[in-house]
Formats: sequence, structure tokens, C-alpha cells
Amino acid sequence: MTVSSPTPALNSLGTIAFIGGGNMASAIIGGLIGQGQSADRIVVVEPFEAARDALRANFGIEAHADAAAAASALAGAATVVWAVKPQTFKEAALAVASHTGQALHLSVAAGIPTDSIAQWLGTGRIVRAMPNTPALVGKGMTGLFARPEVDAAGKAAIEQVVATTGQFVWVDQEGQLDAVTALSGSGPAYVFLFLEAMTQAGVDMGLTAEQAYRLGVATFQGASELAARSSESAEVLRQRVTSKGGTTHAAITHMQAQQVPAHFVAAMRAAEARAKELAAEFGK
Repeated sequence: MTVSSPTPALNSLGTIAFIGGGNMASAIIGGLIGQGQSADRIVVVEPFEAARDALRANFGIEAHADAAAAASALAGAATVVWAVKPQTFKEAALAVASHTGQALHLSVAAGIPTDSIAQWLGTGRIVRAMPNTPALVGKGMTGLFARPEVDAAGKAAIEQVVATTGQFVWVDQEGQLDAVTALSGSGPAYVFLFLEAMTQAGVDMGLTAEQAYRLGVATFQGASELAARSSESAEVLRQRVTSKGGTTHAAITHMQAQQVPAHFVAAMRAAEARAKELAAEFGK
């Protein structure tokens, strides 16, 4: 497994086509343009008119209603990014496949295995990704798996695309993306859930909702940055804050007595199991 941070500069990647123009596609497009990719070398196929209008207005790029309208642009694309919902992937792939046989493909659709994608597209040059929503602010974490047909140059090109949204991790086995999904893919929702609880607790203890929320957000930001910069484990960092008999000790021991850590692990395993179910459901 390899972990990396964003590359310092974006080299020319040729034309990049996006199938689907929602939030994740917008995050990648914004990152690409911000790091030097020309808007005239990005094309999007997006069936919803409002989304197409927003893409044109925000980024000055081509946006088409369907694959037929974008046929010439798709035929010249070096990379195709699949940012569609799992339940619509197969239909979209079958419509696009005849135009993109030459391309390298990057899928950010949850749960769809690359065997299915390869069958639908007629190529094995596929990288599957599991991003998360902090990509919208350039702080994302993306898990990546490449099929054997993707060479070193292909992986490097994908890294350049993904690095515009934050950090990335390569995994050696596709099944490990289910764990990535449970950990970082769904992870922002866990943080927001804790922020909800911390805000409510702050209000119950006499703070305003704004004060409590700001304190909670800043605490997560600061603790995450401390962990990122430290060579010590999370366990050691926690112990350094937890003086025996103190306030933190009271909170931690209460959570341990309620089996919060064990329940949290079980919840993540439930997310992993659902990722496997999605693959079985939509990867046919």
C-alpha cells in the first residue's frame, strides 16, 4: 500500500472526459483547472440541464447531454472519469464504450468492481477509486486500485488527476477498497456525527450552538493535524492527553465502559459489508 500527497504541479494530461458532472466530478474538475489543466481539454457528459449549466458557468468547459452529442470529444479523450451513480453505471458505460476504446478509465463510482466495468467497456485499462467528500475543498483522501493492464505511465496519470483533490492511497487488492470505503469513504459522516453530538453536549452545558460547533470543528482540525505531523501512534497521543483522574480520563473511561470503540468498529464493518453488497447488486 502506497500513500502520497498532492503533486506540486500538473503536467498536460490530454483531454479528460467526465461521465457524470455531480459534486465529485466538480471537485476533480476544479482541482484540475486550478493546477493548470486547460478548460478546453475537459468535457463532461451530464444528462441534467441545470448541472450542465453550472459546469459551464463555473469552469467554462464543454458539457453535453449524452454520449452521442459528445462523440468526437470522447473519441479524443486520453482519460475518462466515471462519476455516475452505481445503479446507472452499466447503462452509461454501454452507451459510451464505442467512443472510448483508446482511453484510460478512472471510476469513482462506489461498489462497482473492475471486472464488470471491463466487461461493459471492452477494456481492462481501469483504475477504481474511492474518494471522499473533503475532496470538495482539496482535502480529500482517495483509495486507488489498478488492474494489471494499467502500466506505470497510466498510474502516474491517474495520480495527477486524483492529487488535485488531496491525498491518495494505492491498494494491492481490489477487495481492500471495501475497507477504504468503510474507513475514509464514509468517514466524514462519522466526524459530522461526532460534531453533532459534541455541539449538543456543549449547548447542554451552557454554550451557544455556534460556540460549541466552532470548538468542535477546531478540535477535530487541530487533533488531525497533530496526528498527521506526529510519529507517535493515535494510542500514545490519546494517552498524552488523558491524565489519570482528570476530566479527559472521566470521558474516555465512560466511553470505554459503554463499549463505544467496539461499537464504532462494528459500525465500520457494517459499512464494509454494504460495500460488498453494492458490488453484488450493481456489478452484474
